[in-house]
Amino acid sequence: MTPTPPSHTPLAEQLRPKTLSEVIGQQHLLGEGMALRVAFESGVPHSCILWGPPGVGKTTIARLMADAFDAHFITISATLGGVKDIREAVEQATIWQGQGRRTIMFVDEVHRFNKSQQDAFLPHVENGLFTFIGATTENPSFEVNSALLSRAAVYVLQPLQSADLEQIVARAQQNIAGAAIEKIALDKLIAYADGDARRLLNTLETLYVAAAKEKVGTITDAWLTKVLGERMRRYDKGGEQFYDTISALHKSVRGSDPDAALYWLVRMLDGGAEPKYMARRLIRMAAEDIGLADPRALRLALDAAEVYERLGSPEGELALAECAIYLAMAPKSNAVYTAYNEAKAWIKKDGTRPVPMHLRNAPTKLMKELDYGKGYRYAHNEEGGFAAGETYLPDGMQAEFYRPVERGLEIKIADKLRELKARNQQKG
Repeated sequence: MTPTPPSHTPLAEQLRPKTLSEVIGQQHLLGEGMALRVAFESGVPHSCILWGPPGVGKTTIARLMADAFDAHFITISATLGGVKDIREAVEQATIWQGQGRRTIMFVDEVHRFNKSQQDAFLPHVENGLFTFIGATTENPSFEVNSALLSRAAVYVLQPLQSADLEQIVARAQQNIAGAAIEKIALDKLIAYADGDARRLLNTLETLYVAAAKEKVGTITDAWLTKVLGERMRRYDKGGEQFYDTISALHKSVRGSDPDAALYWLVRMLDGGAEPKYMARRLIRMAAEDIGLADPRALRLALDAAEVYERLGSPEGELALAECAIYLAMAPKSNAVYTAYNEAKAWIKKDGTRPVPMHLRNAPTKLMKELDYGKGYRYAHNEEGGFAAGETYLPDGMQAEFYRPVERGLEIKIADKLRELKARNQQKG
């Protein structure tokens, strides 16, 4: 087949689904009987937030919702727009309302609007001027105003699976004349897409154009790597390689090998891993594998995350490297991690035990008459600030979840615990 010249319309836009049945993926929302499918079939639009990573169908779903309800579709990009754009959109919606037609207001990257900008939508959502649909790649619990969030359903979209991306490539090959793709090259292309249909189709379009220019009939693994070059090192963030590598970093820190920890950290950053994600993982390592053996580790990990937030790449990545090396060299203890999991398992299998009377709060006269708080010993008034022999667990319960290790600061913590237990035993 003779390759056709590329259209001025991007391939991703050419293949954008025109009906709900053409949407690939998100079946947990769009399958029969699922939440968004039911919303489409109800005939009544409602405001919502579409939360998910790039290229998973947020804009497509919003457009299809406008089509389904025969609504005028207004889109605002929060990265480019401002109050002026919101005002103009409200004016358009008012005109359409006067003509008896609904409006769907779609705000892409809504989390980039500040509080006052987000608040500007509230009165119009409440009076029904338009149905608000926001798209965001960030957790709406933190990035969307609570007032706006309370008026919108939140739908969580997932990265597309490999099978979904294969279907998208097959659809592209059916609709656009271009070079064939061998299986190993297709697998690599799908891994590179990282669950993002837009990235997949944009890359595929680049390959089609390059193949036509070089008169390549089949896209092979070697040719794909040559064309994409450095970009092919990027991870499939939902795939096995990504999690294997983060596992190697975590185990290198746990194993106190600073060189290996630095190697795996840089490998991931170089491969395209999100530095903010790496910062979160380092914080997890500080809490899980170092804990109270060196409490400074958690603070340093939080500081490293903050430094990256302020400096960005590449300068901020040095703080992550410093943190990884510090964590590798810090004394290790998983005593808190183990204690938490043991307490969690205990509570899950145990009944709901009443709070002992002497530990209960007694803010009213009636509660005091019922012996709430009676017999409680105020530790600050006791010798050494410790009420020896006092009990704080539910009646009849004995537990020892936290067992400090003999490393780092936990050596002193263990000594302190032994002293307190001895004083308790002396009091019987």
